[in-house]
Amino acid sequence: MIRSLVGAMVLVALASGALADPLEIRIGYLGRAGGKSTLSLLAQPAENDGIAGAQPAIEDNNTTGRFLNQRFALDDVRLKEGDDAAKAALSLVDRNVSFIIADLRTDALLQAADAVRDRNAVIVNAGAIDDRLREQDCRGNVIHVAPTRSMLADGLAQYLVWKQWKRWLLVVGSHPEDKLFGDALQRAATRFGAKVVQSRTFEDTGGARRTDSGVTLIQRQMPVFTQSAPAYDVLVAADESEVFASYLPYRTWDARPVAGSAGLVPTSWDPAHDQWGAEQLQSRFTKLNRRRMTALDMQAWTAARIIGEAASRTNSGDAKTLLAFLKGPDFSIAAFKGQRLTLRDWNLQLRQPILLADGRMVVSVSPQEGFLHQTSELDTLGIDRPESKCKLN
Repeated sequence: MIRSLVGAMVLVALASGALADPLEIRIGYLGRAGGKSTLSLLAQPAENDGIAGAQPAIEDNNTTGRFLNQRFALDDVRLKEGDDAAKAALSLVDRNVSFIIADLRTDALLQAADAVRDRNAVIVNAGAIDDRLREQDCRGNVIHVAPTRSMLADGLAQYLVWKQWKRWLLVVGSHPEDKLFGDALQRAATRFGAKVVQSRTFEDTGGARRTDSGVTLIQRQMPVFTQSAPAYDVLVAADESEVFASYLPYRTWDARPVAGSAGLVPTSWDPAHDQWGAEQLQSRFTKLNRRRMTALDMQAWTAARIIGEAASRTNSGDAKTLLAFLKGPDFSIAAFKGQRLTLRDWNLQLRQPILLADGRMVVSVSPQEGFLHQTSELDTLGIDRPESKCKLN
């Protein structure tokens, strides 16, 4: 009788799927080996910048997955300079990876996306902020969690306009990415009613400032570079190359605040952010990694979590099924920013607030009060639907 009872229990368990193997959803992380050097020694990126955020998100996915008979796994692949991103992406897909979280430069990201387009795989962009990836070079198999330059610039502009700091001295670096951010800032000024009273270019001459005379050189150079400007309220710097912006605060000729690439910085996440439950995530991350959570960490966390959310809601691991859900009206994700985030269906960009931080505190969060939109106030940040050049395949 006992054997019969046990047999019946096994049959019930099998019928309910309790003893079935869990559905495994493999997620790849395709990143760059080595981080970009920064001017400040305090801001040097860790070797695990980005992937460190994806790992606790995988744990969160598995917590829910245990109830749904799903299991998530993370494959970490790093590319050195010159490595083939398309080949690396295909290698991940060959290992049954359906989603690839990518922290790649723009061209490498496009190569990876095109390589896996017909392989039922989705790229989740966690690092590249180029607007063209969501516009003329958008891809139907690429979701963007990282904000765009235009979103960052608009978030900053809204706050500066709200403060009535409408006259800007714009200083742009000489590298291509600096100019792209400078263009985004100029667009934001025009869009929200600010005025660039003058634009200046800071040429990168390649000189080293970490020398015995470095402080003296900077103290003499920056006031001279910023003098004789038309009357302005705030100096706005575009320096993604990390050449000059961090040297501007407290060294300008006129006593003015600095924003943009230094001073008040627009970002998707900041280690000081503690609102809307963020302190719990920050504490957990610090305990695991013995460092603070960066914007790239949070973007990777969000990328992994949206995959887990879609899998739990659809009870599927199929990339096409999950992508269809993410593009639909029922998807949203909580990410400790005061509201649930959704996907723009016209270019697959994640709507999200932009934090404005000064290195020690979060000063404000955009969109700012009074900047309205007929669909979502988050769509006041970045390229809106009527402006979009994206034609998804």
